[in-house]
Amino acid sequence: MKAYTQLVLLCRPGFEKECAGEIMDHASRLGFVAYIQTSQDSGYVLLIGAGEPNVSELLTQLDFGQLIFTRQWFASLPILDNLPEQNRIAPLIEGIQSLHEKFNSIELAYPDTNDGKSLSRFCKQFEPHLITALKKQKLLSVKSGIRLHLLFLNSQQVYIGTSPITNSAPIAMGIPRLRMPSSAPSRSTLKLDEAIHWFIDDETHYLKNGMTAVDLGAAPGGWSWQLVQRGLLVTAIDNGPMEQQLMKSGMVDHFKTDAFTYRPEKTVDWLVCDMAERPLHVSKLIARWFIRKDCHHAIFNLKLPMKKRYQAVTECLELIQKELNDAGIGHQIQAKHLYHDREEITVCVMSS
Repeated sequence: MKAYTQLVLLCRPGFEKECAGEIMDHASRLGFVAYIQTSQDSGYVLLIGAGEPNVSELLTQLDFGQLIFTRQWFASLPILDNLPEQNRIAPLIEGIQSLHEKFNSIELAYPDTNDGKSLSRFCKQFEPHLITALKKQKLLSVKSGIRLHLLFLNSQQVYIGTSPITNSAPIAMGIPRLRMPSSAPSRSTLKLDEAIHWFIDDETHYLKNGMTAVDLGAAPGGWSWQLVQRGLLVTAIDNGPMEQQLMKSGMVDHFKTDAFTYRPEKTVDWLVCDMAERPLHVSKLIARWFIRKDCHHAIFNLKLPMKKRYQAVTECLELIQKELNDAGIGHQIQAKHLYHDREEITVCVMSS
């Protein structure tokens, strides 16, 4: 991969500080000298190299799956601006040719802001023209493992760069296109749906028909609904009411009791939890379920404080890691600030 001077990282607007802090921690750990350029609510962060080795090597040395607050990333050239309105293709092709690569696919993107979303139509209309020009220049190849990125800030300013297909988000801008099911009890159902798609490679193995699950803080049943759709038998724990149509499925047992004291009679396959509680409190609860062998796997949300959000996330994940390590429990932890998350992150812990 070409040596680039900077990385572009896409994130949820308002979480630039967390995205920047996380990538800087990884860069420092791996010996990269760099600094950050970003602005509040911009929806993206620039990591700019200030020495050797070049920051573009982060895309091969760091596992994209480890990044919590980054939705998508790519190594980038300096911004290309003043694109002529009547002929954007020519300067873009010139910039793309300077990369000295061939590309398996392309991703036209924009920041996930109100201004950025206004570029959606422009990108859709412009993409086929760009593909035609790339084909003409023989810059596309199915054998390539590289994706071409164009991040438009407006119709005249764009970042051009690349990412390895196997170490970046597989979907454009890291944003899944999920539809709200009409029969689901609440919009929170999309959070678990996205989490399952993001964290679980082999859904047919880990979410089999007849498996068991406990849903803490279940009402009205958005997360339970997702599990039922996959054939799981669910125990829903919440003092609030569950949606009646879901209960008619016969696959959910509802207990009105305290989620922090409830224990299943025997080990369940999955624990899921979406409660508006302090993140450290929830982290300790999840750790207890694994230590007591009450569950094999878990997906849960951690609600973030208004300040020091990245610090709070790090503290929670380190606590779970230490508790399970001390108990000798083999496990894998993944965490992501998903598109359908707001002031929270979603975590998946799977025992081995």
